[in-house]
Amino acid sequence: MTRKGAQVHAMARSFAGLARWRPGRSRRAPLGPLDYGRRLWLRIVVALTFILIYMPIVTLMVFSFNDSRRNIVWRGFTTKYYVKAWHNDGLFEAFTNSLTIAVVSTIVSTIIGAMVALLLWRFRFPGKAAYEGFMALPIVIPDICLGVAMLVFFARIGWPAHMPWPLNLSAITIAHIAFSFPFVSIVVRARLAGFNRELEEASRDLGASEWQTFRHVILPYMKPGLIAGALLAFTLSLDDFVVTFFTSGPNTVTFPVKVYSMVRFSVTPEVNAASTVLILITVLTTILAVRFQNPARN
Repeated sequence: MTRKGAQVHAMARSFAGLARWRPGRSRRAPLGPLDYGRRLWLRIVVALTFILIYMPIVTLMVFSFNDSRRNIVWRGFTTKYYVKAWHNDGLFEAFTNSLTIAVVSTIVSTIIGAMVALLLWRFRFPGKAAYEGFMALPIVIPDICLGVAMLVFFARIGWPAHMPWPLNLSAITIAHIAFSFPFVSIVVRARLAGFNRELEEASRDLGASEWQTFRHVILPYMKPGLIAGALLAFTLSLDDFVVTFFTSGPNTVTFPVKVYSMVRFSVTPEVNAASTVLILITVLTTILAVRFQNPARN
């Protein structure tokens, strides 16, 4: 067969292959080394992991509607324990304390975290690496170590324990600010990493002052990170138990500490109802934080 004949034969085979092709009959591309999501065994492992992690939480939420005081066997559906939890003065006071601490801690942590993020993003100074490592200590230190350290600190300086509300929550609030603002700083700094500094230079060229540039150019760009960091700080403060347990006084009980004291006697549907409310608030806050942290939507 001549060279020209071989080329004609190859073209004919190609056209024959195209004629036999049908949509949906193409072979799937082979699995690459990083195509973990297409491996069946890995999907099964991930599904079982999520089931084992979240099944106890789902069970707790389901049994908060159980019409049984002992809460061991399902006896029927009821919402009366939510009503009891709402009219429980101790739970309501503890929840009010937790919300107050979380709101104040979130505001202060957001301000401090934003300033630290701006400092680390914009300036170079001696000891910057050491400062970054020191700032991350509250994140990597175990909660119990941080709680004991806060307890020793307040005991050494003689922090007054018997103060009127809400000043009696000041020790817990300071402790929550100490471990919350690094999280805000990390989120805000990650947002600032994609900032185009030419916008700041253009603002300066157009005659804007330092404050006007920050207010009208940098701050709007930081807004999604600030909201995500604030919601993250709110969630951390509202859920914290270990640090709060060490820094709370005899007359300052927060919601997680109150639920823990109730569980020590018995796990009743009232405890499950209070825990379900806290879980729902935490989940909603976390969803909002993740949504605002996604730069593709902002």
